Amino acid sequence: MTALHSPFEEAAEVTMVHLTGAAAAELTLDPPNWSEQRQLAHRMLDDIFDHLETLRDQPAWQPVPAHVRDSLREPLPRLPQGEERAYQDFLHNVLPYASGNRHPRAWGWVRGNGTPFAMLAEMLAAGMNTHAAGGQQAATYVEEQTIAWLAQVMEMPVGSSGIFVSGGTMANLLGLAVARHAKAGFDVREEGLQGTHQALVVYGSTETHMWAQKSLEFLGLGRRAFRRVPVSENFQIDTEAFQQQVRCDRAAGFRPIAVIANAGTVNTGAIDDILTLKKICEEEDLWLHVDGAFGALLKFSPEYRHLVAGIELADSLAFDLHKWMYLPFEVGCLLVRDAKAHADAFAAQASYLEKANRGMLANGLPFSDRGIELSRGFKALKVWMSLKAYGTETHGQLIAQNVEQAAHLEMLIRKHHKLDLLAPRVMNVVCFRYRPQDHMGVEEMNKINREIVLRLQESGEFVVSGTLLRDDYALRVANTNHRSRMEDFAALVEAVVRHGDDLCSGASPASM
Repeated sequence: MTALHSPFEEAAEVTMVHLTGAAAAELTLDPPNWSEQRQLAHRMLDDIFDHLETLRDQPAWQPVPAHVRDSLREPLPRLPQGEERAYQDFLHNVLPYASGNRHPRAWGWVRGNGTPFAMLAEMLAAGMNTHAAGGQQAATYVEEQTIAWLAQVMEMPVGSSGIFVSGGTMANLLGLAVARHAKAGFDVREEGLQGTHQALVVYGSTETHMWAQKSLEFLGLGRRAFRRVPVSENFQIDTEAFQQQVRCDRAAGFRPIAVIANAGTVNTGAIDDILTLKKICEEEDLWLHVDGAFGALLKFSPEYRHLVAGIELADSLAFDLHKWMYLPFEVGCLLVRDAKAHADAFAAQASYLEKANRGMLANGLPFSDRGIELSRGFKALKVWMSLKAYGTETHGQLIAQNVEQAAHLEMLIRKHHKLDLLAPRVMNVVCFRYRPQDHMGVEEMNKINREIVLRLQESGEFVVSGTLLRDDYALRVANTNHRSRMEDFAALVEAVVRHGDDLCSGASPASM
């Protein structure tokens, strides 16, 4: 009778052929031959460095072909295919079809590019595979020091608290959670939001990123708790309308707790009048939270840090380091002025995580006490190593370079008779459109410009995104790219006009 074997037993048999002696009795995922694994690792590094070195020669983006999509829909691999097969599938079916953010001509949405050195730091962090909730380990001290450095860059007080998270949405969510606990007027952690307390409300401009709505839903406050304040012609929050809304809400029985100030809106890069908002918050006893997703990083630049004056006065400040510090995904940061308020919003105790004066849990788990995650990767390492390798001055120079490149693009647009600037350029975001004829209607121009965005992407020439500014569709360039050159922006203008002219002379916008 033939014995039946489970898939696990079959996999074990395949693996154990490499093992000898007593070691053959048990499995491990360490390589049976470390020398061969090392050779594969060196080949992987060589391949990815070749890929990064030749980015300019590759398409800015390309869609995933049908045959590749089909190959990625393979059945669950129950038996080992081998490391070489897995790597070859990555090389052919994954690496060429990325999201179009690393290329020198990629400026869509707001996404950084990564750096080779930070990629290596990420590899080292994965090799350490440390659990970074705190405890007596080097990772704890690295993260605390890096947070202190960033607080210094942002000109926040010594002793400000902070934590690294996956990105701006999570950093902003945690900042609002601290605000909710600090300003609710009752113990929201103990009582929740199901009692008879006043309804809590939060304010932000109509240009505030969608994270605010999602966060208020998640925090149990609901969409109705978000008061969308109108903006000026420059897309800044109307501070008088904001204060008037606060007073109306108080009179109606609501409890205002916080305002979200934008240090760089996602649409146009507008920066709210944070100094005035801080003054209103002091008068009205409100928490000032600043969404500095990418704009806060202007603090690295001596030439342009004045644009975000006032963010250092925030009660909490969120920003992304995988945007304008050019690091690989994922790493965002939350800074909180009042360290006690930060811990009060999240700290929790459990018998299996008892604090001690000695041993691995000496000094507790500070990062678990500053957010909702217990298990955490070592995000701080790539930030720490990049700051040490390049310093704040280099990062500041790159940010200034991006602003100056955006200013150059703005100048080219203003000079061209077929292009319109659709919003004031404050820093690195430029919104514009192709407009061949004065008599062309808004709807027709919107269709043409939407098609231009798609053609730029699908041709592999450029990655730009689009947005609606009031009723006008805009091509949107958000330059957080350390690989871009001035010549790339001149080429963009030429390509936009070329595609626009082709559309006007050929394909009907109605068919797009």
